[in-house]
Amino acid sequence: MELLVLLAALGTRLLFFSHSVLGVWRVTKVKKEPRYWLLALLNLLLCLETALTLKFKQGRGYKWFSPAIFLYLISTVPSLWLLELHPGIQFCRNESEQLEQNMSERNGHESIDSLIPEKALVLLNTLSAVCEPIWMLGLHQTFLLFLIIGRWLLPIGGEITRDQLSQLLLMFVGTAADILEFTSETLEIENVRNNLPLVYAILAVWTWSMLQFPLDLAVQHVDCSPSISSKRVFKLLLCKHSADLWNIGISLFIQDGPFLIVRLILMGCFKVINQMLVFFTAKNILVVMLQLYRLIVLSLDFHASLHQSNSQKGGVGCCPCEHNNYVLQPNCDINEKERANTTLEDTSSVTVESQ
Repeated sequence: MELLVLLAALGTRLLFFSHSVLGVWRVTKVKKEPRYWLLALLNLLLCLETALTLKFKQGRGYKWFSPAIFLYLISTVPSLWLLELHPGIQFCRNESEQLEQNMSERNGHESIDSLIPEKALVLLNTLSAVCEPIWMLGLHQTFLLFLIIGRWLLPIGGEITRDQLSQLLLMFVGTAADILEFTSETLEIENVRNNLPLVYAILAVWTWSMLQFPLDLAVQHVDCSPSISSKRVFKLLLCKHSADLWNIGISLFIQDGPFLIVRLILMGCFKVINQMLVFFTAKNILVVMLQLYRLIVLSLDFHASLHQSNSQKGGVGCCPCEHNNYVLQPNCDINEKERANTTLEDTSSVTVESQ
């Protein structure tokens, strides 16, 4: 096993583990209950995946799917759910109240603070002074950044090229920005926060949209099997345009489609209307329309190419096989070749008779 591959595989998973534990620590800090440390046991799945990957894949990735990123989602998303559902998480106290609380907590732990280095103590006091909404936004931002950076650092397998990986990372950057805007825009509205079922629905859609990160289907093409005939139109279409179709499907059913439905519900049923919500709703509508237009264009082009291929096999569009041209075009079928041979034989017999 190469040393760089080993370091990249272990380092990336250690990054995932550290961020997941940070989220669990924040849950125990907010809930003030040590039992929430049990959420850290979810990282055992990531440890098991690391051992299996190092043993069977020599640290490299899998085809079409990244188990490490999927398990990172499993170990981190529950912590973010608990933090978002915590009452009062969306409000910041004023600076005087926050400073007073920090001073009281510091006075209660003077014996512990004396054992901590000065620079570390300053860092801890700074982190403690940060209010919960800023903590939540920071966890969401670092979560999405680590997903992109981790996918970049994870060793790639033989099924995906570096060019495809670069395309995937660029797609993830735009996807992460849309997801972050969706959560920060909707969950910060006071009317939405007061409606618990609506918060559950938004978090469910957010979790559903995160499932696209372990997938590599949007940049990988399926190899066409020679056994696939032109009569199986759907399989042939999926074979020739697999990456485009997966990209369209992910946009319509995992990201832009669900985001559009949630925003329309907020505007139509709950009368939540603001400038940014209207803008991103229009953006989702435009993306959905463009993806449907792209699907129609691919379908029309595919049927046109299929019709042209069938026409060429039937002899239409084949160059005429003249008697003085003994080289037949590759598009001519067997019947056309037989017709040409017959013409050549008739010409030879007429020549012999004239002599």
